[in-house]
Amino acid sequence: MKNLYAAIIIATAILFNSCSSVPITGRKQFIAVSDAEVNQSAAQSYSQLLSDPKTKVINSSTDAQRVKRIGSKLAAAIELYLKQNGYANQYDFKWEFNLIESKEVNAWCMPGGKVAVYSGILPVTKDDAGLATVMGHEIGHAIAKHSAEAISRQMLVQGAGSAVGAAAG
Repeated sequence: MKNLYAAIIIATAILFNSCSSVPITGRKQFIAVSDAEVNQSAAQSYSQLLSDPKTKVINSSTDAQRVKRIGSKLAAAIELYLKQNGYANQYDFKWEFNLIESKEVNAWCMPGGKVAVYSGILPVTKDDAGLATVMGHEIGHAIAKHSAEAISRQMLVQGAGSAVGAAAG
């Protein structure tokens, strides 16, 4: 029984220390992993994906240059907004924008500003405004730290499972 109480006290302390708010929206979230850890892991995954022989990164096409140009403009606007609103030190984004050849209609942004756009989405976005909208949406997930939140939830579930197992057994 003492182990169960100890587990509850530890879990409660972790929960209280890990509650935070999204800087821009104020939405409450549970984050138990540091930005540095998440960004480093994302950078490694992004690098591995780009260097994978199965991944065809498009570098020299007009569309690839469009993705990089629009991405750079979005990054500059985001950095300016964060700076003007006192959030500049809360993010350490090392922006990268790449176009990947794939029929899949998709785009995503990993923590730390690692963005990929699949060529299959370009006909759907139609023009620069459409592409900027999709990229901005994906970047919004990184700004709101949705990946760190998902990782933290997974850690919480695993920890709770371990605590129940330890208490039961």
